Amino acid sequence: MPEGSNALELAKELIARRSVTPEDGGCQALLAERLGKSGFRSEPMKFGEVANLWARRGSQHPVVCFAGHTDVVPTGPLSEWHSDPFVPTIRDGKLYGRGAADMKSSIAAFVVAAEMFVREKPNHSGSIALLITSDEEGPATDGTVRVVEKLKARNELIDYCIVGEPSSVDTLGDMLKNGRRGSLSARLVVRGVQGHVAYPHLVKNPIHLLAPALAELARTQWDKGNEAFPPTSFQVSNIHAGTGAGNVVPGSVEVDFNFRFSTASSDASLKERVEALLKKHGLDYAIDWTLGAKPFLSQRGRLAQTVLDAAKRHTGSSGELSTTGGTSDARFIIDICPEVIEIGPINASIHKLNEHIALDELEVLPRIYLDALRTLLP
Repeated sequence: MPEGSNALELAKELIARRSVTPEDGGCQALLAERLGKSGFRSEPMKFGEVANLWARRGSQHPVVCFAGHTDVVPTGPLSEWHSDPFVPTIRDGKLYGRGAADMKSSIAAFVVAAEMFVREKPNHSGSIALLITSDEEGPATDGTVRVVEKLKARNELIDYCIVGEPSSVDTLGDMLKNGRRGSLSARLVVRGVQGHVAYPHLVKNPIHLLAPALAELARTQWDKGNEAFPPTSFQVSNIHAGTGAGNVVPGSVEVDFNFRFSTASSDASLKERVEALLKKHGLDYAIDWTLGAKPFLSQRGRLAQTVLDAAKRHTGSSGELSTTGGTSDARFIIDICPEVIEIGPINASIHKLNEHIALDELEVLPRIYLDALRTLLP
């Protein structure tokens, strides 16, 4: 059976398992059973309600790891899907279903590539591993980060890691991720004095007080970025104020905002600059910070070149290394692996209604992953 067909069948099996985060839906048990037939030793690692799987074949270095997640985001309105999101459906050369692009097809391609490589080289050098979690789309507190902590504690390190996140934009392999920006969020509450709108001398309108500071935050250049990262961005996501009555000045206003920041800034420097600006404007405020992720960069080394070359061989076009987009579990893996790269399907439909992957992408992905194994474990 052609490798793409094999990957398609496994992808369909995975999509059929309802695994809305943090549920796994039996996906990892299916993977462990299948990998066992190729000589992998699977170690389930459950933390809280989150299922994780560490599967490895071999005991030597280099360790080539494939990483991904079996959990998916909620479906949204079922009535707006053209087919049941948990019934894998092929239409017009595409496989539809929740997780088709993000990222059950990549996991299927991992497994098929590993199986083919083991058949080719049953006594291969080094080790092949898979790190699979069901907590990537959720808070990501009991998933990959906990597995990495456990592996690090027993000095089980990874040399090369390929993450199957949907990194491609227009065509398969046109963009690969070798780093990600950090994410720093804040909830700011500015306090005033509530009262009747007809008596402005008796109130302090917190919205009016905040407005100049918010305008300055929005126009501030936080850094210029660098060779690998775009400049740090600041975005307001929510503003809440008011009692619901049109004749009452509220006593406080609440603002949620987020920084996506490069290695040219740190979370500490951003916090310091924001609070200095708020104090300059004389605001009575409270602020709670949440560091979602620190920025990281995997330098262009053997892994990046290997995967870029493999992708070009099978797609005919050169890929671009990028650090754009949201966060991924690569931010945790970098702690025990010096070289990390993300390559996966086109991301246009991820988290959307009628999520899908083109069948030709699913045909090519296993070949790219297989070529990477052939080069990294000669």
